[in-house]
Amino acid sequence: MEKSKIDLFVSTMNEKFASTHMMAVRSQLEKLDDSRFALLQSLNYKNPTTLLIVSIFLGAFGIDRFMLGQAGLGVLKLLTCGGAGIWTIIDWFTISGKTKEYNYKLFMQNAI
Repeated sequence: MEKSKIDLFVSTMNEKFASTHMMAVRSQLEKLDDSRFALLQSLNYKNPTTLLIVSIFLGAFGIDRFMLGQAGLGVLKLLTCGGAGIWTIIDWFTISGKTKEYNYKLFMQNAI
């Protein structure tokens, strides 16, 4: 694949992946053909900032966990009112990392 396409993907998706994963993303992109690249660009990557805002305002209801595909934890968080608020506050600090991990797993599942 063309280096310019890889550089464009990496620069536009930089905030959606952890910096520790960017080398693996780049090396995986180098192995792909153009049709697979189009698929990877069209995936629904979650924005960590958006998930943080959702977590701040609706985290006690588990909406942030539902958005990450963690339905079981979302229901548990909903039933416990965010673990009496403690779980909600912890998620404010960890949701960004969880979102980047979700994006990386989504990328790797579809890149293979």
